[in-house]
Amino acid sequence: MSAVLGFLHRAFVVLALPVVLFVLWYVTSSSSTSFYFPPLRTILSKFHEYWLGDGFTRDIVPSVLRLLLGYALSCVVGVALGVVLGLSRRVRTAAEPVLEFLRAIPPPVLVPVLLLIAGFGSAMKVTVIVTGSVWPILLNTVEGVKGIDPVLDDTCATYGITGWRRLTQFVVPAAMPQIVAGMRTGLSIGIILMVISEMFAATSGLGAAIILFQRSFAIPDMWSGVLVLGLIGFGLAMLFRVFESAVLGWYEGLKGLERQ
Repeated sequence: MSAVLGFLHRAFVVLALPVVLFVLWYVTSSSSTSFYFPPLRTILSKFHEYWLGDGFTRDIVPSVLRLLLGYALSCVVGVALGVVLGLSRRVRTAAEPVLEFLRAIPPPVLVPVLLLIAGFGSAMKVTVIVTGSVWPILLNTVEGVKGIDPVLDDTCATYGITGWRRLTQFVVPAAMPQIVAGMRTGLSIGIILMVISEMFAATSGLGAAIILFQRSFAIPDMWSGVLVLGLIGFGLAMLFRVFESAVLGWYEGLKGLERQ
């Protein structure tokens, strides 16, 4: 019973402010006659007509799949490369100038170049997502690995925990709080780049649909697309919180013991 009450309390805390803002938006916009800021009821009607119909399979599904693929690749590349750089000072020193150069290039600037290389398909859009999402994951992984406790590291060596066992049972778990923080930031960047890449060059996807609505002055439809993006971001954030709780449950428990 206490677990159910705890879940309901957390759900209330998470949903209370969004629900209040949604109701406030609905009420304050009900009498709006602005062409650019239509009433929320009009936006919701377009939401139901388009996004719960053909728009779901034509635009939402491709966008989410591209995002998930690009984000997964960013996590794999960022964590793998970050562990290597974090463990080896020589490799880190040699790679740092190149990494800093690449990190300074805004991913949207690469869209015209990637169009020439990969064309207008999903490969270009996934690559754009990776070029932006990978950096917070990579840099947080490097800092997490660099910051592992040297006393615990010596203890592993004393007990003969080396090689792959040391990497999987000590290094990665010790760096996981910072890795997860980087993954959270990378997810937000991935959503932004998903939309930008589709606005530049796409015939399907949320970004393409929103920019098409804007150019054709279908303003309620455009706002409904923005609403869909917000809902997708909110849903992914909630899923990430579940993942974070599962991966870092031991860390939260340790912080609780330290506060006692």
